[in-house]
Amino acid sequence: MPVLSGAVTFSRFRSEPAGNAPSDKKRWLSKGLKSGAFEPIDLKKTEDERAAGFVELENHDSVEFSTGAILYGDYALFGFRVDTVKVPAAVLKAELDKWATAFEKQNGRQPTRGEKAENRASLRHMLRQRAVPSTKVHDVSWNLQTQQVQIWAASRKQVEEILLALEQAFEVKLQPLVPAAMAARSGIKDEELVPTPELIGMEISHNEIPSSEVAHGEA
Repeated sequence: MPVLSGAVTFSRFRSEPAGNAPSDKKRWLSKGLKSGAFEPIDLKKTEDERAAGFVELENHDSVEFSTGAILYGDYALFGFRVDTVKVPAAVLKAELDKWATAFEKQNGRQPTRGEKAENRASLRHMLRQRAVPSTKVHDVSWNLQTQQVQIWAASRKQVEEILLALEQAFEVKLQPLVPAAMAARSGIKDEELVPTPELIGMEISHNEIPSSEVAHGEA
């Protein structure tokens, strides 16, 4: 739970409403989270290998999103959960090899390519039913006063997925809080974004460079 434990790997954004700002922020927040709520993978009814969505921060199995569960002062805190189910290739190959050996003993011949493919699919389905989904939850912090959003995720691809989910659920546009973007919003030109003498530590002119150093760089 990085947002509550002080970890510092996060990306910052500023939220801007795509339309009119919500009049009831609590209702808007709960409705948005529920629209993008996490739904577990149903191993019996679907072949999906991945599921993702919002969950409560302190209970990753809950998608009730009551006010007391998501609001902490000016902050809305929640999680973005990602579950994946994957059958390891090595495990599937080992099971297929065992089946092929048993088939050859029973039938006096090796299985055909088609028989192998058919059994491979059956074995994969069986192993998938036994698999336990792996779960990862990324924390999200949203200051409802300053409209700053922080996402605790190191992967750029994962950050982009969470951004898209937030923008769709809450009908907002999230702008990165990086120097270039902040400067653009402030009307600062790109050519003005250069290091200052104070930042470098000293101002060096060509006249101050010793002649031996200049000559050393010449052809």
